[in-house]
Amino acid sequence: MRYSILLPFGPNRPEQVVPFANLVRWTAAERLWQGQGMVLESHHLASWLAGIGIRVPMGFGVSLMPFRSPFQAAVEARSVALATGHPVVAGFGPGSVSLQQGLLGRPYASPLRASREYVSIVRRLVSGEQVDLAGEYHSVSASLIKAPAPPVSVGLGVLRERMATLAGEVADRAITWMGSAEYLGSTLIPAARAAERALPEPLKVTAIVPVALSGPDRQVADLAGAACGSHLQLPHYQDTLRRSGIEVRGEQDDATRLVDGGVFLYGSAEEIHERLAAYRAAGVDEVVLNATGVGLVHGPQTAARDLLRILESLPGSS
Repeated sequence: MRYSILLPFGPNRPEQVVPFANLVRWTAAERLWQGQGMVLESHHLASWLAGIGIRVPMGFGVSLMPFRSPFQAAVEARSVALATGHPVVAGFGPGSVSLQQGLLGRPYASPLRASREYVSIVRRLVSGEQVDLAGEYHSVSASLIKAPAPPVSVGLGVLRERMATLAGEVADRAITWMGSAEYLGSTLIPAARAAERALPEPLKVTAIVPVALSGPDRQVADLAGAACGSHLQLPHYQDTLRRSGIEVRGEQDDATRLVDGGVFLYGSAEEIHERLAAYRAAGVDEVVLNATGVGLVHGPQTAARDLLRILESLPGSS
């Protein structure tokens, strides 16, 4: 199982990203992942880093489909691959119902169909194909201008079983979030593996896992709440957690339930690695260490130190 890191805050200056990109250069971290950029756009940040000579593998998990057409998504993902000289993982998801309503005028009647069309179009475009598809939500008749580039793997954000099945059918990678190792191993990964796969390569699974090192100045509820709290208000995340056996009620101790349920990992570096081993046993190919809670409560520098300590304590790391 490989380890990567998530940018643990939303920067408003590109220079703020440099320490985290350097963690990928100098440690065992496989790639730098970013979520949907809401201040500085994530693909622009990756290209800015490449422009100053910091070229590291990038992952985007997940970019929200309502923000861009699938053609533009393919252009941006391949652009990052060209700028960095490294393979890219481009993950997508439909976003919340309220986001869809706000940006599209109405939510997707079928997020699964919309996701199938979107991911299929992007994947075929970055593979160099001419795509002619008239879908219910996304239509395109186009191809990308030919240019030799590192490969782009196209992923799908997965919370529940039906989206896991869809990822198993049409995506290069399933990208999970807010799921315990037990939930992934018992529900999501079996659903993805059992799908009637349309692609020749086997599906890979990336799990984005919120983590924080313990310490005397830290309150686990504050850290878990900062990392996951906004998602706890959204119905699709609440339903996902219920399927994991974690009941959220909009109460102050919801964040603590995430720790007890194995969704938020808190403890020493060695304890965190012990719990991450369960993701390997579940069949995860890549774990993305998400120190957002630490970054929001104690600042980006502290988050960077946490990530460094966790990565340095990996077996075989120096």
